[in-house]
Amino acid sequence: MPRQGYNTGMFIRPCYRRKNGKRHAYWALMELHRTERGPRQRVVAYLGQLDEPQRLGVKDAAEGRQGTRQKRLFDDVQPQWVEVDVKRVRVENRRNFGGAWLGLDLIDQLGLKEFLDHTISSGREDVSWLLMALVLVLCRLCDPSSELHIVEHFYAQSALPDLLGIPAEKINEQRLYRALDALLPHKEALEVFLKNRLGELFGLEYDLSLYDVTSTSFEGQADANPLARRGYSRDHRSDCKQVCIGLVVSKCGMPLGYEVFAGNRADVTTLQEIVQTMERRYGQADRIWVGDRGMVSAENIAFLKQSGRRYIVGTPKSMLKQFEQQLLTEDWHTIRDGLEVKLCPSPDGDETFVLCRSRDRREKEKAMHGRFEQRIEEGLRRIEASCQKQRLEPPERVNRFETPITARVSRPRFLKSDRRNGERLAGVQGRQ
Repeated sequence: MPRQGYNTGMFIRPCYRRKNGKRHAYWALMELHRTERGPRQRVVAYLGQLDEPQRLGVKDAAEGRQGTRQKRLFDDVQPQWVEVDVKRVRVENRRNFGGAWLGLDLIDQLGLKEFLDHTISSGREDVSWLLMALVLVLCRLCDPSSELHIVEHFYAQSALPDLLGIPAEKINEQRLYRALDALLPHKEALEVFLKNRLGELFGLEYDLSLYDVTSTSFEGQADANPLARRGYSRDHRSDCKQVCIGLVVSKCGMPLGYEVFAGNRADVTTLQEIVQTMERRYGQADRIWVGDRGMVSAENIAFLKQSGRRYIVGTPKSMLKQFEQQLLTEDWHTIRDGLEVKLCPSPDGDETFVLCRSRDRREKEKAMHGRFEQRIEEGLRRIEASCQKQRLEPPERVNRFETPITARVSRPRFLKSDRRNGERLAGVQGRQ
């Protein structure tokens, strides 16, 4: 019989082996258990070679210390060990469990499920919009992809059918798209909830708001979308219609909100609208707005100065001419290795310009110019080689041609139109 008061548990132990004349330590996870002949040790798993942080982490997890922050899957279940003949075991219906389980736990701690339950109204749908919204959130967390990929691959291969209780055959594209339509009217309330909740959980600060615009293109005509237009494409798809997305994030990268604009809208025209939208949603707090030089215009600067708004925006390189003397002086402040800054007040004293010089940026631009020059030289060498291969007529034979070559040009005729830019390209037909 086992001795009274004896505690069972797990621990790690080194196993030594000699290889090529050297002694190597391999670690194993051991379990101490009771038997009729007294306490015995058995191997739970071989861990291989571990460094010091890995050994300490495995040791803390094995001993179940309260200081470890990793959440246990089965705190309320007492494990039972049985012997298994691995040669007679086969794997069937394998599911990806860890990511889905972790995502559901995060949703519970965030309070997102309760918010959606009170926000989205239920109707006569077979699967509630709440559960469909959770499907979208978990799939976006575990495997960001399209709705088609969710239906055909991810959902059935994950543990979501068991965790949510929705069979895989009830998940289709139309139901996922309709769930997005059910969420869209609550977009603003959802953004406010997430912003406040994440600020409470992680102590986030929202005194700095960074704003930029990107674009996403569509395959097809997108006739039913009035915002789909042709414009400047960030992903080099000028042949497709697109929409522009303005995103505001905090200084740590946490999204605060986004707005969708027409695909042909210029970045500079969106700043005032997005600032007013964020202030109406979160209040006109003492925040600093940050944008690149694409957001700069005289109207936008005047707008930001209203009500004492603070801002940091990029300026055109042409304005560097005003600070030629300051650039030559040596009173620069080092922020980090390779980055130096200098503060220069404007002539009227209303603004302060931050001059920056970066060693990495200088090397990058130097490499860009070097590649450009190399391409030009290679092109000139190819032209020279092509000219040397051609058979040229001698000059005295060319001078014997006395008949002038005339060309008669007909009336210009429009060949095609470029409706993307609102201009027509005229082609000229000529004949000799």
